[in-house]
Amino acid sequence: MEIQTRRQILEIWRATVDYCYRDEQWDWGGRTGRNSISDAEQLLTILYPATVIRSLKVDSIDQTADDVLDYLRSLGNAEDIPRRLIKFIGTYMRTYLVDGTPDFSGDTYFEAEETEAAVKPEQRQLHVVDSFSMAVTLCLATLGFLRIYRQGLRSQRMRQEVDELEKLSSQRLTAAMVGLLRSFTVNTFDPNDPPGQTMCTMINQSGTATENLVRDLLDELTEIRVGLRRELTIGIGQVGEELDNRGRLFECGWSWGVVDGAPEVPYATDIGQQPAGVAEARPYLYFTVVALDGIQDLFNERTRILGLLNEEQQRLARALQLRSDLTRQFWAKIATFGSGRWPLEDLPWKTTDGRESDYYSVLLTSIVIEGARSERILKSDIDRIGRVLEELANRGRITRRPVADDPAIGLHMPGMRLRLIGSEKVTAGPRLVWTVSSYTLLVLKRLFTVAELLDDSSARTRYLDLADLMWGHVERRRIEKPSGRGLWDDPTQAFTGTPFADYDIPSWYHTERVIEVLVAAAQVTQSTSAATAGLLDSARQLLAEAERLFDQEKLRGTNDTGAQMRESFQVVGAKLRRARELLRDRPGTASVLAGDVLRQLDMVDAARQDTARMS
Repeated sequence: MEIQTRRQILEIWRATVDYCYRDEQWDWGGRTGRNSISDAEQLLTILYPATVIRSLKVDSIDQTADDVLDYLRSLGNAEDIPRRLIKFIGTYMRTYLVDGTPDFSGDTYFEAEETEAAVKPEQRQLHVVDSFSMAVTLCLATLGFLRIYRQGLRSQRMRQEVDELEKLSSQRLTAAMVGLLRSFTVNTFDPNDPPGQTMCTMINQSGTATENLVRDLLDELTEIRVGLRRELTIGIGQVGEELDNRGRLFECGWSWGVVDGAPEVPYATDIGQQPAGVAEARPYLYFTVVALDGIQDLFNERTRILGLLNEEQQRLARALQLRSDLTRQFWAKIATFGSGRWPLEDLPWKTTDGRESDYYSVLLTSIVIEGARSERILKSDIDRIGRVLEELANRGRITRRPVADDPAIGLHMPGMRLRLIGSEKVTAGPRLVWTVSSYTLLVLKRLFTVAELLDDSSARTRYLDLADLMWGHVERRRIEKPSGRGLWDDPTQAFTGTPFADYDIPSWYHTERVIEVLVAAAQVTQSTSAATAGLLDSARQLLAEAERLFDQEKLRGTNDTGAQMRESFQVVGAKLRRARELLRDRPGTASVLAGDVLRQLDMVDAARQDTARMS
């Protein structure tokens, strides 16, 4: 992999600080102005890699790397950097706390479906799943950061500031988890209804009769239906009666916000008022992927080791994990249904509302591949998913040159516009839309997951080479103009000849997702892949020969002939022990060590033969 992950992250950090930190003040807002999501993305651009990549940590003053200090020098020294980050995060937490209730509004990210219509102020205050999910990631990163930073504190004033920020972060985390619970939904429909017909058409890859297809699909989904019916009692409306009708199909996941009619979560305390929902009770693939990404952070190793969740949050997390597991299983079964070609491979994907796009295919692929981390999935299936991502990269003109008036460019600029059904209920305003334009970064991030999960080193290398090619596309979209240099996103630099647009100001939506991609690349670098059978067998043979010859030398008493020889044979013995330890995980390294021993033993044998001839 040619991507220099560490250097790229550090350069983004420097560009972020240069843009945001002026006259000892942090300037908020980006291309779309301020809102609870964009400001969180702005903070996570620095905080996220600093809390998940150990070598980039800034929470332990005496362990901050020299290059980290160099790239963040505008924030001060090793003591200043964490202290200022705490100040910035505290400002964020207080800004988005309205009358004691955490604010998760979409605000400036909302647009009206009709361009001439104006978004009402009340609509801008609608809470959205993107904000819930981003809050989970930000609050967990903050709590982990504070947990480590507190250990080296001596100042009572700073301890009090840390305690206050921890309380605010914990409150926001609880409220975000409640919001995610109340945004989960199950949509049921008859197989003959338009949604049912669309679902059956997508999964029917073998021309099976509709009656047989529906029967097989209902059988396949039985366990998920039972799980939804029996276990979901928190934060979701009454769907049990419809799920009891075993002739109805269903889909599950997250709507765009709190679902219309979603009950309050009764045991969530100290989070203020739980707002009434207006969102359509139908899952959106985009918001489902966003929610799953945030929920995943609740169960990562750092969260567990540092004990970041209190008892109430652990209960909420268990409820979210159940929804996450059922959702991943549902969409994995839909995407891979049947014994021939997968429905997922029939591009583009069409959702039950009749809309189709390669973007939906990317989102569905994301659910399937991320679920592979916890599910038993064949390595051949992981490679199969990788090939789908490769095709989606081609179709999205990431790895292929676009043609004149290429419709694929619309995936990137302006992006896919999602209609937020239910938003028009607020003050009789226009229906809102949500624009998503991170197609390239989503494909690339999931491609790194494929590479991380593959054992076959040749297949792994193939996908990492593809990732390098895609990263070249991402780099071309880095802003070059002075006002936002080093940040993202300027798609006109990758798609030349497109209509001019003003991309001088950085988008934190895109820049934070570039950071997520680089963190995913770092995780691939830190992971290990299983060796091929041929390499492992070759290493075993080399090691066996080296150990046999070494044993013969020891039997001859060669190591008793002098101090220099004894020292040399101690080194040989240490190399053989090290090679044996590395044999399974790093057979290539074990082969090199065994080869060194064989060369050294051959020199001893050659010297013995020369001595014998001379005598």
